[in-house]
Amino acid sequence: MPPPKSWATIFLDLVFPPRCLLCGAYPGWENPEHLCRDCRQGINYIRPPLCACCGKMMAAGEPGRSHRCQDCLVHPPPFSVARSCIRYDQTASLLLHRLKYHGDTAVLPGLRHIIEQAAIAGVCDPDIIVPVPLYRKRLKARGLNQAAHLARLFYPGRDSDIRFDLLHRIRDTPPQTVLSGAARRRNLRSAFAVKDLTLVKGKTVCVVDDVFTTGTTVSECSRALRLAGAEEVYVLTLAMVVSTV
Repeated sequence: MPPPKSWATIFLDLVFPPRCLLCGAYPGWENPEHLCRDCRQGINYIRPPLCACCGKMMAAGEPGRSHRCQDCLVHPPPFSVARSCIRYDQTASLLLHRLKYHGDTAVLPGLRHIIEQAAIAGVCDPDIIVPVPLYRKRLKARGLNQAAHLARLFYPGRDSDIRFDLLHRIRDTPPQTVLSGAARRRNLRSAFAVKDLTLVKGKTVCVVDDVFTTGTTVSECSRALRLAGAEEVYVLTLAMVVSTV
């Protein structure tokens, strides 16, 4: 549940009604996530059947039943299970870009609504929650790490279990968005390291990121955590670039 609004916030909402984060309509001052009904209904959630491992949508199979996709069968990833809330489309792009590149935390109630509706955090009950880290120069330029905000939304009330300093990006790599699949893998090879192995050994860890594209970033993070002794690694992302398999 979102925190209660202060009287000052309620007054400002009445004087300057908040607009829908996506279309600009007035969803009503009592709307806590600032998403109008039409935009809420237009959100494309990831639905089964899914790959039981990476969470990609499957084209074949019994409705509601999941199997491993070909990629996960041929090249098993270092994580146990990955799940995403919604498809990476115009809606996801708009919300994440406002947070990621403009530091606009006004989108957080909308993202919280999406995460609550998707209800994927229940796939694991981790000992440690690890947001995918940014290289320090990029973090300084942006002013925030979007994965850190998403980790709090996935696991509200568990701030003490979210470790922002455990996984380090030790190389300043080019953005993954400008690279092909093979180049993405080369780009992030050995780019992450675990700072304190004693905190990871024998633990269940959940890695949180914004978008699952090819899975390279979360795979490299998972590999570093497994090498450090993590018993199991799960992955949660807000969005997934969908290519039905």
